[in-house]
Amino acid sequence: MKFTSELALFLKARYPIIYITTVEEDRVEYIIRKNVKTNLNRSIYSWDFVDGYTNNPNNEGFAKRNPLQALELVERLNSETPALFLLKDFNRFLTDLSISRKLRNISRILKLQPKTIIIIGSELTIPKELQELITVLQFQLPLEEEINQELTRLLQSLNIQIEAELFENLTRACQGLSLERIRRVLSKIIATYKTIDGNSIGILLSEKKQIISQTEILEYCSVNEKITNLGGLTNLKDWLNKRKTAFSIQASNYGLPTPRGLLLIGIQGTGKSLTAKAIANDWQLPLLKLDVGKLFGGIVGESESRLRQMINVAETISPCILWIDEIDKAFTNTDSKGDSGTSNRILATFISWLSEKTKPVFVISTANNIDLLPLEIIRKGRFDEIFFLDLPKLDEREEIFKIHLQEFRPNSWKSFDITKLAQLSESFSGAEIRQSIIEGMYQAFYEKREVTTEDICLALKEFIPLANLESKQMTKLQNWASSGQIRLASSKPIYI
Repeated sequence: MKFTSELALFLKARYPIIYITTVEEDRVEYIIRKNVKTNLNRSIYSWDFVDGYTNNPNNEGFAKRNPLQALELVERLNSETPALFLLKDFNRFLTDLSISRKLRNISRILKLQPKTIIIIGSELTIPKELQELITVLQFQLPLEEEINQELTRLLQSLNIQIEAELFENLTRACQGLSLERIRRVLSKIIATYKTIDGNSIGILLSEKKQIISQTEILEYCSVNEKITNLGGLTNLKDWLNKRKTAFSIQASNYGLPTPRGLLLIGIQGTGKSLTAKAIANDWQLPLLKLDVGKLFGGIVGESESRLRQMINVAETISPCILWIDEIDKAFTNTDSKGDSGTSNRILATFISWLSEKTKPVFVISTANNIDLLPLEIIRKGRFDEIFFLDLPKLDEREEIFKIHLQEFRPNSWKSFDITKLAQLSESFSGAEIRQSIIEGMYQAFYEKREVTTEDICLALKEFIPLANLESKQMTKLQNWASSGQIRLASSKPIYI
């Protein structure tokens, strides 16, 4: 484990103060004690604000509710006694002048004696005057191997056998949860279902939803849409189908890197948002939607902090899908923003993360207007692929009508003249086709009779599609797509 090797190196090199950021206090203390006992001959002194020092009879309860006194024990111990001081939640006191001064004073002692202070906190808060003294060490959430061990232990204790595929799906669903949360959720699953099966995945994902609900930037989206609900888009569907199992252990063993993301461009109503939801459902991954409006805060530095929080949550929940709707409105291609460069800094950080991220976070971004998109986002390497979703062609419109009529009229959809409806709906998007069916149903319901093909035809004739209102933008998009700079989501070529 990278954490244990780094910690051992820091201790041997006599780093004076180590700061470990984690929410798994008990687990990190267990790992530290286990490795110190095995590899290093050091006594461990554990302190917290309420109980003072514990686990050592000579100093039991010392320095209760007194963080300054907790540091004095470091000086009192014999200079030749190798010691490790675990100070829990001590980051809360670092801004206190007396604590900060005391740490700087005893840092000279720590460099000469085999003693190290380890601060354990859930948040990273280090005053400037202590930044040179403190070394930050990240403590990761349970990795795949640890989750496998925990699941195996539980299944063996309950004498439950499950298929290898379900075991892998459970492992993937547990990633992003602390070991304590995993144990708690598995106990809930056993209490609910008396066993571990396919239903367990849903409960694990709902636990991830609890984590996401603690932030106002991301929204956990429950999805029921299926890839089969998308009319047309054969190229896009084929691309997605080949990457459906790319997050599996087999793909990793094969040497495949996990997919990075997808940028979908097209006018409103062509199925971009529906595609994002369908991918999450088909790949069985949690879908997180970024509220770009809440990303930009009014306080200087707040927007950058929120972006880092968003990235941290997404990577914690991974593997997952991060959906950024209408990214063109968030990062417009203009320098005259009047926001002191905040948008540019956010864009730079976001693009850097897109290019360098190692966690399995699949980013799906949608955009309507290419003119507003910065070239840095469109450039290859940010996303695996950029697809253009054009207005549906005749056969695609037939498929879309069929899908929606089967939804609204499952018993009588065959009685509708789908070919005629498709011919009348030229320049209509998928969303507009659906709305025309609804308009026809309203008319028939008002007249207290069953909806017919003619009702929908009348609605189509009265409907003004968005493509007609924004014909210049639509033509520009189609010309750009036909130039070969972007991949077509539909198999049929575009003729302008």
